[in-house]
Amino acid sequence: MAITNFIPTVWSENLYNALNNKYVAVANCNREYEGEIRNKGSVVKICGVGNITVGDYTKDTDMSMPQALSDTVVELTIDQAKYFNFQIDDIDKAQCTPRLMEAAMSRAADSLANEADKYIFGLYEKMDNVITKEGVDASNILDAVIEARELLYAGNVSDTSEIVIEVSPAIASLILKAKIDLSSDNTAALENGCIGSIGGCKVFVSNNVAQEAIATTNFHKCYVRTKRAIAFAEQLSEIDAYRPEKRFADAVKGLHLYGAEVIYPSEIVVMNLGVEI
Repeated sequence: MAITNFIPTVWSENLYNALNNKYVAVANCNREYEGEIRNKGSVVKICGVGNITVGDYTKDTDMSMPQALSDTVVELTIDQAKYFNFQIDDIDKAQCTPRLMEAAMSRAADSLANEADKYIFGLYEKMDNVITKEGVDASNILDAVIEARELLYAGNVSDTSEIVIEVSPAIASLILKAKIDLSSDNTAALENGCIGSIGGCKVFVSNNVAQEAIATTNFHKCYVRTKRAIAFAEQLSEIDAYRPEKRFADAVKGLHLYGAEVIYPSEIVVMNLGVEI
């Protein structure tokens, strides 16, 4: 891949597609607010609609005046800026396959996706609904999931198809050891990180779930949430190919800007699950 053949818009689109295929936490966010980002510090305004009142209808009786809807505005700040910058030596390029650049860009997507997922899972400190369980094992893991589901029901979240469960590999192992029936279908199997579903809620596994070690217990900050609970916005603001001045090599650098915010706090529960180390 010669630098003279590098088309930024094409490679930017390819990198976006690769990111989408590798996301887990980000893939379960509301991403309708993209495309308004210029640089780090940009603010994306997210508008919502308040509750709508329902009244009793009486035949041959005028209804009340139309309700004036109240709107809500939440500001999402683009506070993350991550870059990659790699080079491929001309000698290495001559000895390798023509797809060396494609492979390098794929690895760049891996790294960017991992950082973004870590960022989403690091938002647990902003959550109000937290269930803390110590001594979690295969015998009681399902109890924690049921309790989290109950909290969501209390927040008027009743459609299980909109609920996702995100756990670490250690918690996923406990679910499997508990012999919970992870019913699945071909659609679920195609999603990155999805291992099936519990009660209609898809279960995703990620190495990027936050963990906190306290004494002899490791607490895993797992999420049970709707896909609109967290909003995420991103932009690949720059992607450039160049020739380093002091090297015979092709180099590529890129800048990934993004931010996230909890929009519906009643629709996300943190399962703070303590497993003995």
